This record gives sequence, C-alpha cells and structure tokens, in this order.
Amino acid sequence: MILWRAGMRNVLRHPWLTVLAVLGVALGVAVVTAVDHANEAAQRAFRLAAETVAGRATHQVVGGPTGLAEDLYRKIRVDLRVRGSAPVVSGHLQLSGRTFQLIGIDPFSEPPIRSFSSRFADRGVLTALMTRPGAVLMLEESAAGLGLKRGATFAADSAGVRRRLELAGYLDPPDEVSRVALASMLVCDIATAQELLGGAGWLSRIDLVLPDGEEGARALREVRGILPPGADIVPAGARAGALDQMTRAFRLNLRALSLLALVVGMFLIYNTMTFSVVRRRRLIGMLRALGVSRREIFAMVCAEALVIGIVGSVTGLAVGALLGSELTRLVTRTINDLYFVMEVRRVPLLPGELWKGALLGIAATLAATMPAALEATSAPPRAVLSRSQVESRSRRLVPLATSCGGLLMAAGGVLFLTGRGGIVAGFVGLFAVIVGYTLLVPAAVMLLSALLRPLLELLLGSLGRMAARGVVVSLSRTGVATAALVVAVSAGIGVGIMVGGFRLTVQSWLQNWLQADVYLTSADRGGGRYRPPLNPALVRRLSGLEGRAQVTLSRRVRIEGAVGAAEVFSVQVPERNFLRYPFKEGDPSAAWRRFKGGDAVLISEPYSYRHHLHPGDSVTLRTSRGERSFPVAGVIYDYGSDTGIVIMSRAGYVANFADESVDGMSFTAGPGLTSQRLLELVRERAGGEQVMVVSNAQLRQATVEVFDRTFAITGVLRMLTMLVAFVGILSALMAMQVERARELAVLRAVGLTPGQVWGVVCGETLLIGLIAGLLSIPLGIVEALVLIYVVNLRSFGWTMQLAITPAQLGQALLLSVTAAFLAGIYPSLRIARTSPALALKEED
Repeated sequence: MILWRAGMRNVLRHPWLTVLAVLGVALGVAVVTAVDHANEAAQRAFRLAAETVAGRATHQVVGGPTGLAEDLYRKIRVDLRVRGSAPVVSGHLQLSGRTFQLIGIDPFSEPPIRSFSSRFADRGVLTALMTRPGAVLMLEESAAGLGLKRGATFAADSAGVRRRLELAGYLDPPDEVSRVALASMLVCDIATAQELLGGAGWLSRIDLVLPDGEEGARALREVRGILPPGADIVPAGARAGALDQMTRAFRLNLRALSLLALVVGMFLIYNTMTFSVVRRRRLIGMLRALGVSRREIFAMVCAEALVIGIVGSVTGLAVGALLGSELTRLVTRTINDLYFVMEVRRVPLLPGELWKGALLGIAATLAATMPAALEATSAPPRAVLSRSQVESRSRRLVPLATSCGGLLMAAGGVLFLTGRGGIVAGFVGLFAVIVGYTLLVPAAVMLLSALLRPLLELLLGSLGRMAARGVVVSLSRTGVATAALVVAVSAGIGVGIMVGGFRLTVQSWLQNWLQADVYLTSADRGGGRYRPPLNPALVRRLSGLEGRAQVTLSRRVRIEGAVGAAEVFSVQVPERNFLRYPFKEGDPSAAWRRFKGGDAVLISEPYSYRHHLHPGDSVTLRTSRGERSFPVAGVIYDYGSDTGIVIMSRAGYVANFADESVDGMSFTAGPGLTSQRLLELVRERAGGEQVMVVSNAQLRQATVEVFDRTFAITGVLRMLTMLVAFVGILSALMAMQVERARELAVLRAVGLTPGQVWGVVCGETLLIGLIAGLLSIPLGIVEALVLIYVVNLRSFGWTMQLAITPAQLGQALLLSVTAAFLAGIYPSLRIARTSPALALKEED
C-alpha cells in the first residue's frame, strides 16, 4: 500500500507529464478505434443489408447483363414445384440526395425467404402495394427523416428519369439488426420495380431455399437443367462475399496506417515512464537499500503505467467515437467512388471495437513500460542512485541496439523479397524496417551531433557547442524523442511520395485512356461504377452526329459466376485510338486484329495480377451462349478498378451477351468542328434527358478529384500521427527540463543569462528536429519504395511511378525542425525562468 501511494503521488506530482503520457495513449487509441469503427461500420452496414435482403435463401439464380426472363421463374415454381423460390428485381433510386436500394418482390412468394417483405400491418398495405402505381414501403424512421407520412407522394430519380412514388406503408422489421439494414431500402411489387427500373419482363435474380442432403442436391440439378445458357446458380452469400473482398485491401491499408500512430505513441509512453524511473532514482535506490524487493519495485512502476494506460485508453475511446463518425464518412465516400454504392447510417460502436481499442492501448502502454521497469529493478541500489549510470548504460547499449536494428531491417527485406504472405507479410516487413531503423537512431544522433557541432558553434558560439553536447549527454531522452519524430515524419514522406507518384501515374494514364473530346453517361450514380442504360432513342439521336464527329459506344457490366464476378467493359473503338492504349504486355497491332472482331479480349493489370493471366492465356466468361473462353490479346495499365476489368469489343459483346444497350457515349470532333461546339451540339440533342455531358478536361478533373478524395483519409491519419510525435517531443523536453534543472541552475549561477539558457535549450530542440528530419528522409524513401513496389502491388496489382521531388524532402525537413522548435518553446521558457537557488536544492 505504501509503494502504491508513493507511485500515485509521483503520477499526481507532475500533472503535465502525466497528462502528456495520457494524451499519447489517447491519441493512439483514438486513431486505431476510429479507423476500426469506420471500417467495421462500412463492412457491417453492407453485410447486414446483403444478409437481410438474401434472407433464408441458400442459392440464387443469376443471369447476364440483362437479367433473367420472367418465364424462368414460372418453370422453377410450377414445373419443378420448387416452393422455396421468389423472384427479385433490384436497383437503385436517388431520393433527396440519398441512394436507396429498391427491392421488387412478389409478396406471396416471400414468407419462406424474407420476413420483412411479408409482414404487413394491415391488408390495406398489401392491397396498395399490389394495385397502386409507384407504391413503395420504407422504414418509418427513414420516412420521418425525409419528412414523409403514409400516403404521401414524392419524387425519385431512377435511371436518369424522374418518377413519382407513393408511400403505401411502412416496413415491419422483425428485429433491430434488420432495422439497421433496412434504413436505406425501398420495397415494392415486382411490376412496379420493373417499371421504375425500365426492365419490363425481366428479373434480377431468383432466390431459392433448398434443403440439405440428397433432396437439395436433386433440386439443384433439376433447376440447373432448365437454365438458359446465360444463367447460373450461385450460393446466396457469394456476391456479398465477393464485394466484401473487394474492399479488404483498402481496409487493411487504413488499419496498418492507424497502428503507426499507436507505435509513435509507444515512444512517448516509453519516454514518460523512463523519465518517471530516472527522476526517482534516489528514492528507488533508497527503497532498494532498505529492503524493498525488485518485484515490488517492478509492480509499482507497472501499476503507474497501468493507470496511465487505462485513463488514456478510456479517453481515446471517447475521442475515437467522435473521430470515427468523420472517418466513416470518408471511408464510405471512397468505397462509393471506387467499388459500389452503399449508405452507412447510425452504426454504433460495437463492444468488440471498444475492447480491441482498450486492450491495444493498455498492452502498448505496458510494453513500452517494460524497459523502464526492468531498468528500475535490474541495477544494484548504488547504480540506481546515479544519473550518470543511466546515460552511460544507454551509450553502452547503442552498439547492441544498432546490431538488432540492422537484423530487423534485414528480416523485413527478406519478407519483401520472398513474395510470400501477401499484403500482411508486406506490412509486417514494413513495420520491422521501421522499428529496426529506430534502433539505429541513437547511434545516428551521436554521429550527427558530432558532425553538426561545428555548424552550431559557428552560428551560436559556445551556446551551440553546449547544445550539441547536451543532446548527446541526454541520449536516453533525446534518442527516443528523435526516434518518435523520425517515425512520424518518415511516414509523411513515404505516403506523400506514394500518393504523388500515384497521382502522376493516373494523370499519365488518363492522357492515353481519355482520347475523345466529349463524354456522355446517365446522371444516375446509384449503381456506383455501373450506370443504367441510356434511352435507345437518345442513343439514336446522338449517333446522328456521325460524320461531323466520331461516335463511340460503351457498356460496363458485372458478370456473376460461381467463382466470383468479372467486370466487363465493352467499347466500340477505332484502331488509331486502340493503338494508343497503355499496353503493359502484348503487341497493340497484333492485339487489334483479334480484338476488333470479338475473338480476343484485353485485361487490366490488376486482373492479370489477381488471376495470373498473360497474353496467350484465356478468360472464361458466362455468356448468353454458355461459358466461353476468350484468348487474352494484351494487358493494359488501368487505374479505374483495383479488382481488374476485361475489355471486349462492342461487336464481340453484343454477339456473346445479346445486349445492345449502351451506358456511355464519347464523341471526337471532326475537321472544322471545335470541342466546345461539339459539347454544345451533344447537349442540345440530349434535350431534357437526365444525362451528364462533360468535356475531356472536365472528366479528367473529376477523375483526379475522386483520386484526391480517396487519399483524403490518409492525410488525416498522417496529421494525427504527427500530432502524437509532437506530444512526444514536448514530453521529452519537459522531462529534460526537470532532469537538468540542477545542471542549468549551475550555469545560471556561474553567469549565463536566462536568454542564454533559453538559447541552449532551443539549440538542442533545433538540433533534434534537424537530425530527425535528416534521418527521416532515407526511411521515408524506403517506406515509399515498399508501399509502391510491395504493399500496393500485393494489395491492388497496380504499377506506379516513383516520383521524388526535392520540394517534398525539403518540406519534411522543415516540418521536423518546426515541430521540434515549437515543442521546445514552453520547456525552454520554463527552464530560463526557474530560480537557480530553487533548482539547486536537493532533489526530493
């Protein structure tokens, strides 16, 4: 109890240092919790929506781009007597700036599969749903948020067309999980959905509930036997699993970046706890001399750390909950831009996320405390009483730390070169390199301090020499503070170089990919990357520009299959444009001869990487004629999708998929026609259609804006990591102020003015910032190389340019020096204002 009280007295006696330690833990936990919450919120919202819509279905019958003919459902239900079957028509509607998923169902077929679509408050709801045009159901909470009541009519956009809907009633979810999943969902009758989505006579899929065992296998064989060539049966969770897998690498990258903030926070905790032990070295030495055991001292130090860890973790969880809502918005926006459209509404922090954040914070605190606790218990009492013993031991350990650091970096390099373990091994290797490099920092601090001493002496005179010596003398403090700053600044350099190189790569790719002058697509973005088909009459009107301009038609679809889905992009492209495509593998001229007739396809670099395909191999697709293999004529660079795409000529697409619809058109001005005049002509002929018409420059700008939004969240995480490092430097300098109070008081007593003392301390902080900036540059470049050639390649399969500019490195150096200088202002002023007589008193 006495030792416990002594420990708590130490925590409360220096509140600012304790607060800084708590802040370091809190910031690290907050970043990890916020990213974890954002990832889990997006993943959980999608998973719940997919599971709720699928219901108890075990299998789904899916078709090609145009869906399934209604007659197939009649055959399954009536001819095969599969009672556990239900037709579904699905799509998206835009309503008051929000994207709602529209589900068209047959209420009489729903009970075996879904409960939310077969529970009605009264018969009037079912009657209205079946008989009134545009009748839909939604959650009462969602309707209240939109200001709608039962019976109200409202406008919604579908496939670029404004529709009038009527709120016939409210959905009645069976539980709270379903309520969360249905927050952005509209339910209507099959016929209504077909009318709204422009697919009369067609179904999106047919859900099946088949029994286990031989009976289910027999039913599956019977259903498969009557399927048309373009249809297939897939497990009910296959599509949801595939879409979830799309975002796995993206979420893992964010999680790894968030852990970096916690790693930087561990340096701060180590600094604080080491200072706590060193500052009480006399007390610990006397306790040891009086008979207190090493185990009891160890327990006292760990108990202090545990208190800091618990308080910091609880604070971090509260901050993480607030930060998580903003990060959730950024993560959702990125997923909508790159993958598929989803809505995340009011997803609370789950207990698992809270426990994970708390345990990480406490574990990181205790792990960072171990060296200080072992230091307090391993040395004999007489050595503990001496401050010089601590510093001399730190310097003696420098060679060992340097050797261990070199081995860790070598181990990380081995993980990079072997190529095994995927993205996880890449991140483990990256963290091994970072930790190994930090172990080299103390030796580098000693070396650079000696090299920079003449420069400081030239600029500041004897004060500069004293500052350089002070950094080395307090190596146990300055080494850790410098390492924390190195990790934070190098992360900024590495991610900055990667993002900058990626941006240049995308801009270069756009120059080759976007060759037309004007582009037209549907204004409906409810389907994310997949736009609804354009009105055939509009396509015919705009095709009339042929002669004055070159017109290109395109279609982007997702082909479902038992082994996953493939994105197929079909395009009617002239030879001269095709030859400008950015080929990575294959001969463009030879590829064109096979591509134009639909005999062969191109694949993107990510598709080639993920499926291990190259020119000469084949891609198997489920077409309206059944499964067919298409030879790969070439691999091209593409940065529009990290899952990869298959590119097919329009002639080949129409012949194989029996789909003549168009969702995109591009126009290249002919002789005597300017791009601006062409833009005006396209808009005039589009008339009142809800389409998006943009110029080449506008589309490039919009694409780069999407790119910048994608990396906005990494910028937020980099700033938070830098904030943790800033707090770490401030903590280290305040600790040095307490430790060196007597030393600096002696200097004051022998004639140094407060301004000169301030100059010495500021010189030390500037030197720390300069050394950290210089050391962060090579580590940042190594991190950029790993991110570009290892992590990014294993995550997304993209090849990026490496672009390192002197301005980036100079900014990082300036940031490091500025951060260190700002962190040193308050401690240096406090030291300069401390009374020498007070500081010269015996330490208590």
